[in-house]
Amino acid sequence: MKELKKLFLLALTVLIAGLFIGCPEKKSNANPAPALASNTQDAAMLTNYGTKTKRAADAMKAPDFSLPDLQGGTITLSNFKGKIVILDFWATWCPPCKAEIPGFIALHNKYVKSGVIMIGAAVDDLNKVKSFAKNYGINYSVCIAGQNTTTNYGGIRGIPTTFVIDKEGYIVREYVGYRPEETFEKDILDLM
Repeated sequence: MKELKKLFLLALTVLIAGLFIGCPEKKSNANPAPALASNTQDAAMLTNYGTKTKRAADAMKAPDFSLPDLQGGTITLSNFKGKIVILDFWATWCPPCKAEIPGFIALHNKYVKSGVIMIGAAVDDLNKVKSFAKNYGINYSVCIAGQNTTTNYGGIRGIPTTFVIDKEGYIVREYVGYRPEETFEKDILDLM
């Protein structure tokens, strides 16, 4: 009985530690594309944006997608030009994914009026995601990501995987594994 108790405590410790351990940042390798600007004023504002935000010179453009949302519509990344996007690949059965959701809800509430878009790209069954989103009170955009989308984003190797995309559509951060709300808030503030 004592051995079983020790084994249980060890397993519990490993599980809890797994929630808080993640892989280090990964830089993307690609030639940057020109700035996205719809008029001269926007172009002037965005000209120095990459320099101001200290975006890596080899930052990659975020691959565009159009994915089904939970209400029967479509979420298209390119519709969010000029906005900061937090794109989180997650699943309903993933404990670290669940742990990040309250922070994403809080960040959405705090920054949605400032042009910050949260997108939860679920790699899961639509009906499970609908039920989960309702039960967890997810108030930001949620869509269902398929194999093509995850492949376009480098073949998601673990979840959660979260991409921070700047106003010009470049991936400036990639996080694999759980990160606290403060990590994403710092990224948001750096990009505003």
